[in-house]
Amino acid sequence: MSDPHSPDFEPKSFNQQVIDEFRANAGKVGGMFEGAAMVLITTTGAKSGRRITNPLVYLPDGDRVVLIASNGGNDKHPAWYHNLRANPDLTVEIGTEQYAAKAEVVSGAERDELYARMVEIMPGFAEYQAKTSRVIPVFAVYRSAA
Repeated sequence: MSDPHSPDFEPKSFNQQVIDEFRANAGKVGGMFEGAAMVLITTTGAKSGRRITNPLVYLPDGDRVVLIASNGGNDKHPAWYHNLRANPDLTVEIGTEQYAAKAEVVSGAERDELYARMVEIMPGFAEYQAKTSRVIPVFAVYRSAA
């Protein structure tokens, strides 16, 4: 553990704290995400080419995972949205399982239905849509064939 009083100390980002907690507790995290379905996605940076991991809440939907690019209702898409648009191949971690997957943007009535289902589970997603004029993108993520 690094010394917080050292001039070289850099506190962990919020995302990194959630990632560490997720991995230490078989996919369970507390705080604001207590009881939520959590996933870690690792994408390839659209510009940097670096592998980047993000913790997200997700909507289970049969054999696929549904991700909502809400960015907390900000007017810009989250960075991981741009990464998946540029390279839809990603790594998914749920619980202690990790697998390769491919993401597709969902549109139209299917997008609206999936978003409404997420709002039922986590009402904050209604607030996110109300805060922005953009249509918040929805992705369906499918396990890649082994």
